[in-house]
Amino acid sequence: MPGTIFAVGSLNPVKLEAVRQGIAQYFADADSVAVAVESGVRTQPVGDEETVQGAAQRARAALQAVAGATYGVGLEGGVLELKEGMFACAWCAIVDRAGALGVASTGRFQLPPQIATLVRGGMELGAADDIVFGRANSKQNEGAVGLLTHGRLTRSQLYAPAVLLALIRFVNAEHFA
Repeated sequence: MPGTIFAVGSLNPVKLEAVRQGIAQYFADADSVAVAVESGVRTQPVGDEETVQGAAQRARAALQAVAGATYGVGLEGGVLELKEGMFACAWCAIVDRAGALGVASTGRFQLPPQIATLVRGGMELGAADDIVFGRANSKQNEGAVGLLTHGRLTRSQLYAPAVLLALIRFVNAEHFA
């Protein structure tokens, strides 16, 4: 759809690139506009419910902040505990002006015990990654997934399919009526 604008609830270049990649699959002429908004959840969300909540709140806030936007997009990274250890993933939420909400998650991957311990102690995953890997601001670069896969899968590459999947609700609107 020409003229379609996606308001993205983040200034993080990794998230913006993921949105660009995801929306390009359906909307060749779409534009994305970055806006700084709050997630309304903890700096490091724990569990799917809190992470989805943060993504949805970012999407709604972004849509409200950009007057001409058709959709708001929120991406929120979270962690969850399983018996096998702590895992990282992210959720994408996309909302339209009518209030319809599409959501999807990324793949999940296990975090090393040293990182998990720091996160359990209250540290954000990106900060924990920086300490363990001796980096600075990795969350706006390759992210934990890029560091752990030795660059074979970046954070943007992980997040882009979640954007694509969250759009299912909108590109198949007749099935969600």
